[in-house]
Amino acid sequence: MVVAEKRAALTIRIPEDMLALAKELKEDRESLNDLVIDAIDREVRRRQTSKIMAEVAELRERIFQRFGAHPDSTPMIRELREGVGRRD
Repeated sequence: MVVAEKRAALTIRIPEDMLALAKELKEDRESLNDLVIDAIDREVRRRQTSKIMAEVAELRERIFQRFGAHPDSTPMIRELREGVGRRD
């Protein structure tokens, strides 16, 4: 749930059947306004995450184009776990 902040008024128009379903499914202690705010909050976060993931993929591709594929570090990690080359 979104923490109470200064709020701005907004008029939205949604299909009547969607509104009826939202009213039916909202929790008793939850206002329709809170339901809409939570839904918008989830969608905004999802879109932000999607945008960031696309930026990361683009950066990875630029790094790959510039430096090529990096060698597999699995053997080195296994050696370190087994104590080979470990500094005490």
